Amino acid sequence: MLDRPAAVTIPLAPMLDEKALARALSGRHFIGGSLVAARGGKTFPVVNPATGLEIATAAEGDAADVDAAVQDAAVAQKAWARMPARKRGALVAACAGVIREHVEELARLIALETGKALRTESRVEANTVADVLEFFGGLGSELKGESVPFAPDVLSVTVREPLGVVGAIIPWNVPMLLMALKIAPALVAGNTVVVKSAEEAPLAVLRICELMARVLPPGAFNMLSGFGPECGAPLVAHPLVRKVTFTGSVEVGRIVAKEAAAKLIPVTLELGGKSPMIIFSDCDFERTVTGAVTSMRFTRQGQSCTAASRIYVERPIFDRFVAALAARVDAMVMGDPLDEATDIGTIISPEQFAKVEGFIAEGAATPGATARACSAMPADPALRKGLFIRPHIFTGLSNDSRLVQQEIFGPVTCVFPFDDAEAVLAEANDSEYGLAASVWTNNLKVGLALAHRLEAGLVQINQNLVVQANLSYGGVKSSGLGKEASLESMLEHFTHKKTIMVNYAE
Repeated sequence: MLDRPAAVTIPLAPMLDEKALARALSGRHFIGGSLVAARGGKTFPVVNPATGLEIATAAEGDAADVDAAVQDAAVAQKAWARMPARKRGALVAACAGVIREHVEELARLIALETGKALRTESRVEANTVADVLEFFGGLGSELKGESVPFAPDVLSVTVREPLGVVGAIIPWNVPMLLMALKIAPALVAGNTVVVKSAEEAPLAVLRICELMARVLPPGAFNMLSGFGPECGAPLVAHPLVRKVTFTGSVEVGRIVAKEAAAKLIPVTLELGGKSPMIIFSDCDFERTVTGAVTSMRFTRQGQSCTAASRIYVERPIFDRFVAALAARVDAMVMGDPLDEATDIGTIISPEQFAKVEGFIAEGAATPGATARACSAMPADPALRKGLFIRPHIFTGLSNDSRLVQQEIFGPVTCVFPFDDAEAVLAEANDSEYGLAASVWTNNLKVGLALAHRLEAGLVQINQNLVVQANLSYGGVKSSGLGKEASLESMLEHFTHKKTIMVNYAE
């Protein structure tokens, strides 16, 4: 076996002291069934964005750590692939049961490291992880082939086979959920997985890995933390990694795709969006205002690929809608993410904070634009160094503004009036992104007509749910390649089809 640094263990029972749990996970990868230090001994700080205080360290992975994890995963994959598919599925479903027992600790830990509000965001995400594992766990029997009518005396069939070791790179905004959407179908399909966590949010996903290892065989699921060039790039480039699935920025996605192309391996990319929300005057007004608050993901500080950051409102209700939306957001409480009274938490990092502040300043300085700052900054002195930004609603911007065309990934939405359905469709499609969109109208003929013509991978009418298990999710244009969250994602992205022919002619 590979030489491994000394492993550590943490208690089996749920730990509801999130700070103690963060310390227990400090400075560790998860390789071959054990929490281990980085081979180079390096770590980097994990900071609570609500206070600016260091809560833990994370292992700083490099090519040596990547090689160790991939080698272990490759060894484990051979036996894992031989296991009956339904048994693999049953084990993944059993992992869902373990996660359900630890939902509260995971919710508290993710709130601590990302600044996402416990009640409105973190607890929901932790529960959804269990749902995703349970969903894919039940799909083991769907790894079916086909009988092909090639010739009367030739039996021709296809079978689905796993790819091997999957490298998964995840972001920081909903790291637990987006990791689950990658690892669950990969594992059920017979692959083993090495995940590279986001440097801003390495703890909760590491805890999930450790929890799932209580059910899965060693090496089936491995976790590394570190930075893109030193840890992510060697994972993509490793010769034993046969598939890469990545969620993140367009810029990094292009780099990942180029490296995967050099190896001629398949890649799935989910690269963000600039999602339009189109509202007609015949909509259910109160339901639509509530939907706009949800669609913009204000409780997550707008840090969502599907955030409705472009809202187009039919002119007769435009002023009324803007006033109602501002009033709703004004009533939301921004504060300590671990406080049950908090609706809105923080931005993830100082770098993201500066980026969002820059966009807000640019929009506010644009001639003819109006910026409405909503909610209120936390009054608690302990949060004075926290990365809190008041949600902003902009009107009066042109469709070619940077705030309208670029993904801000912050609590900023731009609202426009429109008079004509054809014109608003053209503006909604005037974007390099094509992840999601929504239409709000009681005229389903109008709604469906727009749904078919909007350039987006997911279009919803009179709702804007976040990604759900069993609904195919993925974008077009610069929003990425491939689908997640569905049976399709398991079959098309984590297996290959082999044809077997038997000639039994005499």
